[in-house]
Amino acid sequence: MSIHSSLGKGADHGFMVSYLEALALVERLHRLLLDVIKDEFERVGVLEINAVQALLLFNIGDNEVTAGELKTRGYYQGSNVSYNLKKLVETGFMHHQRCEIDRRSVRVRLTARGREIRDVVSGLFARHAVGLETKGVLGPEGVEEITSSLRRMERYWTDQIRYIY
Repeated sequence: MSIHSSLGKGADHGFMVSYLEALALVERLHRLLLDVIKDEFERVGVLEINAVQALLLFNIGDNEVTAGELKTRGYYQGSNVSYNLKKLVETGFMHHQRCEIDRRSVRVRLTARGREIRDVVSGLFARHAVGLETKGVLGPEGVEEITSSLRRMERYWTDQIRYIY
C-alpha cells in the first residue's frame, strides 16, 4: 500500500497530496538552506564551523540564552543542541557562564568571533532578500502570504502536540 493510498481517509485526496508535497518541500528547503550557508562559508574561507552552528549563532544574535531557551524560543530544533553549544564555546564563537540563580543552568552569548559569523549569515540573507525581489521570484506580499500560512500551520501543529482540538 502506498503512502498516498494509506493516508487521507476522510480527507480530500487532492488536498492530501498537496499537503504531503508541502511537507516535503519544507524539509527540502531547510536542508537546502543549510547547503547555501555551507557554500557561503566555504566561499569566504570559514571552515571551522558548520551550517547548523552558523544558523544557531545567527538566531541567537545579541541575546543571552540558556540551552532550554534556544528550543522554547524556536532558535534551535535539533536534539544535539548541547553538542553544538559545546563546540561553539570550544572554538571561541560563544561565551558561557553559569546562572547566578540556578547553578545547573548555563547562559550563552556570542563572542566577537561569533558576531562575525552572525554578520556573514545576515549579509547572505540580505543579499537573498534583494535577489528574490529584484528578480521577481518573490515580493513582499508573497513572503507575507507564505509566512502567514506557515504560522497558521505551526499553531495547528502546536495545538496537536498540546492535545487541543
